[in-house]
Formats: sequence, C-alpha cells, structure tokens
Amino acid sequence: MKKIGFLIIAGVAILSLVALVWLSLGSSEPSGATTTFTVDAPVPQRPEPAPAPASRTIAPPVTPAVTAVEPPAEPEPVIEATVEPEPEPAGPEVELPGLNGSDGFVRERLQALSDGAALLGLITDEQLIRRFVVFVENISRHEFPQTDLPYRPIGIDMPVRELDQNLFLMEEGAHSRFDGFIDAMTAVDTGQAYALYTLLRPLFQQAYAEIGYRGRDFDDTLRLAINNVLQATDSEGPYQLVKPSVMYLFADSELENADAVHKQLIRIGPRNSTWLMGKLAEFVVLL
Repeated sequence: MKKIGFLIIAGVAILSLVALVWLSLGSSEPSGATTTFTVDAPVPQRPEPAPAPASRTIAPPVTPAVTAVEPPAEPEPVIEATVEPEPEPAGPEVELPGLNGSDGFVRERLQALSDGAALLGLITDEQLIRRFVVFVENISRHEFPQTDLPYRPIGIDMPVRELDQNLFLMEEGAHSRFDGFIDAMTAVDTGQAYALYTLLRPLFQQAYAEIGYRGRDFDDTLRLAINNVLQATDSEGPYQLVKPSVMYLFADSELENADAVHKQLIRIGPRNSTWLMGKLAEFVVLL
C-alpha cells in the first residue's frame, strides 16, 4: 500500500516536470524580437477612509476699495474782451407835413434818392399820397383806374395797324411807350425806396382811412396789390383789337375778360413786365 502511494507521488512529479518543459518551449520567441516581461500588478489594497474635512466658514470676497480719480481740470476759457460798437447817432427826427401839404415834401425826398430825379417828370404834382393810395387799393382788387393816377399820362397813342374796318393789330412798338417810366422806376434803389415808404407811412395810413378803411393797415393792402401783379400770367401776341368806342379792346374775349391788372401788363409788354415784377418782388420782401 505504501509502495503504491510512492509510485503515485513519483508519477505526479514526473508529469509536472514534463508540463514545465513544454510550457517553456511553447513560450519561446524568435531571435531578434523584443522580449516583453509581464509583471504581475500588485493586488490593490482597500484605501483607508480619508478623515472627514474640518468644517470651515467661507467669508464673502472682499471688494477692494476704489479710489475715485478726479478728471484733470479743464483749462479756464480765455475770455477775450469785446468792445461793443457805439450806436450810430440817430439822425434828426423828421417832422412830417400835413397830408394836404405833403406834395412838395414827397418830391424833395424822391429827388434825394439815387436815380430818383428821373421820377419827378413822371409823377403827378397834386395829391400824390392820396392818388397813390387809391391806385394801390384798386390794384389790390384786380382793378386798374383810368383817372386820378399818381403818374402822368404816357402821352403817346398806342400804334396799331388796321386789318379791316373793325379789326386792328397792336404793333410791337406799342410796348416801348412805357420803357421810360419802367426804366426810371426800376433804377431806384429798393432799400432807399422802402426807407422813404417807411417815413411816409403815417401819411399813407391817413389817406387810406379817408377813403373808408379806418382800422385797416395799408401795408396789407399794398402787399396784396403787389402780389396780384406778381401772380399775373403772361400772354403771347400778336394782339388783335377792336374799337367799338374811344378805347381799344382785345378782340380775344378771353383776354378782354381777364382782370385789369393782367391786361395792363400785356400793354406794357413782356420786357417791361419782367423788370417791373423783379423790382416789386424785391420791395415786397422788405415789406
């Protein structure tokens, strides 16, 4: 029985040795290859529990104090001493004459204007202020008076050419009858003319009240009259006329029925109308 046990132990030993030899032969690598050694990793040990952290109080962050930095002072502005111009000495106060005796005064003032002397031979000698006011009032209503005008009559008949017994044609030279008057009026300095009007305004206002317009400003009527002239439209000739009585009338009914201001502008011609409107446009801006 002991012998059998010994044989069993010897057999197990021999088998173990053969197995080791076989394993060593099977794990050999070809020559020249890098041999890698496998190192068994140590068995991880269970870590000891870390001690609980001590409780602490978190203080709020401290905001650093900000020191206000004052901006650099701006330099004091340099104030230059200004010398106020001395007011010009006012001219002597002008005493206006009465309305009835104002003609000579007005003519003297017109002659003192630059290029105003040329107007003296064209304007009337009597009741100049009153006639001017009536003339302006008519123009403000699109009317054109035939009598008591503030200027003298042209004194030249309108040249016409007879087409037949009842029909006439206005000659082109008919417009030139008014050249002298328009040239003299538009040559006057606008600023000086307005200054004279301002000086005479009380007389104009008095004459305006005499014809029934008390409490109304003559400036407004003058402005309306000027605008009526400026708004008139132009009509091209030639102009055919008829003469049923003393005066010539336009044969074209549309022209004859136009307002009196428009028809008068046709009579003085496009050249004179343009110059007249230009002067009145300058004056009304000042008014």
